[in-house]
Amino acid sequence: MDLSPIADLYKTQVFELAEELGVIQEILDAPPTDGLWGDDRTDEDQIGASYPELEWAMEQQEEGKKPDHFHGREKEVMEIYQRYHRNNRHKMEPIPVCEIPEDLLSD
Repeated sequence: MDLSPIADLYKTQVFELAEELGVIQEILDAPPTDGLWGDDRTDEDQIGASYPELEWAMEQQEEGKKPDHFHGREKEVMEIYQRYHRNNRHKMEPIPVCEIPEDLLSD
């Protein structure tokens, strides 16, 4: 069985937990990056929004607010969040499992 003890936490909550657990400051201060690029691109550079901004957008969406409720940077962040949310929704759904009917399994 797989466990994901921090899966339901926001990124900022993970940082708070890490600080409480005494994770060294160098790690706490390091900008989040997926490490897939050979340069210094951070998650924020790639996404176009910071984790606190995205968490704000998540909360706004949960309240039923849409980008047209906002202006300027807030509207931009909502649009970024919704685009990523829509494009990655499939990752939140269970992977389909092929169930072979019993009559096909018998000799």
